[in-house]
Amino acid sequence: MSNSKTITTTSGIPIANNQYSLTAGPRGPLLLADYQLLEKLAHQNRERIAERTVHAKGSGAYGTLTITEDISQYTRALVLQPGTKTECLARFSTVAGESGAADAERDVRGFSLKFYTDEGNWDMVGNNTPVFFVRDPYKFPDFIHTQKRHPKTHLRSSTAMWDFWSLMPESLHQVTILFSDRGIPLNLRHMNGYGSHTFSLIDQHGKRCWVKFHFKTLQGIKFMTNAESTELIGRDRESNQRDLYNAIASKNFPQWKFQIQLMTQEQAAAAPFNPFDLTKIWPHRDYPMMDVGILELNRNPENYFAEIEQSAFSPANVVPGISFSPDKMLQARIFSYGDAHRHRLGTHYEMLPVNRPKHPAVTYHLDGAMRFDEPKIGDAYYEPNSFGGPKEDPSYAEPSTDLGYVVADRYNGSHENDDFTQAGDLFRLMSDAEQQRLFSNIAEAMKDVPLEIIERQCVHFSKADPAYGAGVRVALGIKS
Repeated sequence: MSNSKTITTTSGIPIANNQYSLTAGPRGPLLLADYQLLEKLAHQNRERIAERTVHAKGSGAYGTLTITEDISQYTRALVLQPGTKTECLARFSTVAGESGAADAERDVRGFSLKFYTDEGNWDMVGNNTPVFFVRDPYKFPDFIHTQKRHPKTHLRSSTAMWDFWSLMPESLHQVTILFSDRGIPLNLRHMNGYGSHTFSLIDQHGKRCWVKFHFKTLQGIKFMTNAESTELIGRDRESNQRDLYNAIASKNFPQWKFQIQLMTQEQAAAAPFNPFDLTKIWPHRDYPMMDVGILELNRNPENYFAEIEQSAFSPANVVPGISFSPDKMLQARIFSYGDAHRHRLGTHYEMLPVNRPKHPAVTYHLDGAMRFDEPKIGDAYYEPNSFGGPKEDPSYAEPSTDLGYVVADRYNGSHENDDFTQAGDLFRLMSDAEQQRLFSNIAEAMKDVPLEIIERQCVHFSKADPAYGAGVRVALGIKS
C-alpha cells in the first residue's frame, strides 16, 4: 500500500519511475504502452482552460465582511444583519486585456465579491466605477469587440474605441471616469468598488426598496499618470498581483468601508432620471450614503488556478432579502455570467470548492461535465414527485412588482436619457490640474484616430461642458 509521499497516476496507482520514458532500447522509439507519459502530455495539453472573454487578467484573496451597523429594517438578508461576519472571496481584474496583459494599463477594473453566507452564495459582481459605457445589453458585445483585437491587424484599435464611443453618447460619463486620474489605480488596494447596478432590498414584511452597493477604500484613492504607468509596466507587468499578495502576506490587510444608497419605490417613480440606468449615478445629496460594515482581505489563496482562475461570480446569485431591479444590463448579466461559466469551466462549475456554497446545494440538475459528486437520488429525480424529494418553500417568495401597462418594443429611452449632465457635473468637480490631466490622457488615447471621429467625440465633450470640449481640442492641437 503506497503512502502519501509516493507519486501515483490519477487513478491512484503508484508510479515506479517518473524520470524516463519507456523506449525500445537505449536509442529506440517511445512505446505506446508508456501510459504515464501519455497521461502527462495529455494533461499538460489541457492545463489551460479557456480564459475569460473579458476580465481575463485578475488577482484575488479571501477575507471577511463584518456588518457594524443596523439596516435590518430594510432587509431580511442574514448576511446584512448587525454583527454578522461572513467569509468572502474577492477577485479584481482589468477588463480588456488578455491573461498576460500588464496590470497597470488604463482600464476599468473588475471588483467582484463572493460571500459564503448561511443562505447560499451572494455574489456582488461590479467594477471600480459606479457607471458603465452602455445602458442596453444589446450593445454590450459590440462594445467588447472595440476593446479586443482588430480581426485583420490583431492589434488593439483606438479608432474602433473612439468610433463606438462617439456614436454612443451614453458612454460619456464612463469615458470621463476612465480618462480621469482614476483610470489607472496605483494598485488594487487604493481603489473603490461598486455594485454599479441598482439592486433591491426586501424586508421581513415583503417590502422592497432599491439599493446601490459601494465599497470605499480605507487606504485612500491613489492613482498613476500615463508616464508613471508606462515606466512601471517596463519594470513589472504583475504590479497589482504583487502588491496585493505581498500586502496580505505581511499582514497589511486592505479594508473597504461598505456603504449603501437607498431609494423608495415612490422616489424612483418621481426621480428626474431613470434610476435603473447603468450610465447614471444616484446623486449623494438626494440619496445619502449609509454605513453598513467593513470588508477586509486577510488571506492569500494557496493555489491561484484552483481558487482564483476557477472562481466564478454571477450577479444571479442573490440571497433572500437581496434581489434584482429592472436595470436592463443587470437583467442580461443574470443570464450571461452563468452561461459563460458553463462554457469555460463546465456544467457543474459551482461544485468546484471555491464556488461551492456553504449552504448545501439541493437541486434537480442531473448529468453533465464536472458532475464529480456521487448523487444519491433514488426515485426523486424530477419535481414534483411522490418520493419525498425537496420542495419549494413559499416563505422565501419575493413581493410582486407592478409594471403597469406594458408594451413590448425596442425602447431607446430617449425621452428620459440625459447623457451629458452627469458627465459635466463630474468634470466640474475636478480641479484645474485634474482637468488638464484628463485632456492630456484623452489626447494621448486619440493618437491616429481619424479627425472625423475626434470631431464627433468633441461635440459630446462640449455638450457636457464647453470647457471640456475646448480643453480636449487644445490638447489635440485642433482649432475650435
